[in-house]
Amino acid sequence: MLTWLIVLPVLATVLGTVRLLRRHRIRHAFRWLLATNLALLGGACVVLATALAAPAQASAQAAASGGVNGSALIGAAIAVAGASIGAAIAVAYTGAAALAALSERPEMFGRAMVIVGLAEGIAVYGLVVAILLIGKA
Repeated sequence: MLTWLIVLPVLATVLGTVRLLRRHRIRHAFRWLLATNLALLGGACVVLATALAAPAQASAQAAASGGVNGSALIGAAIAVAGASIGAAIAVAYTGAAALAALSERPEMFGRAMVIVGLAEGIAVYGLVVAILLIGKA
């Protein structure tokens, strides 16, 4: 159920943007996308504030019963999300540059893939940090 709550707004945003871009209303599509992203950011901040504002008594009961610390899980989620977004941006730029280089010199394939692979490694660092945080909880 939680997956659908996350996927549906993102899917609606993508489909709406594609629909508006196909009509050649670039400025309108950009404004709509910006407004939707701000709304999603606001919703994420509300969910984060709700999760952080959990009563101290519930935290004490979870700690006494051997439960997982919620702060460590939120930190792990932030680490994975930040690293994934950073890796996506890095792969976008390095992938575009690699394709441009390959169109001129096809023998550069090996070097280009190494650089794109290094950019993808950023996401692995976030995953390692998340695993360490969950292990400490």
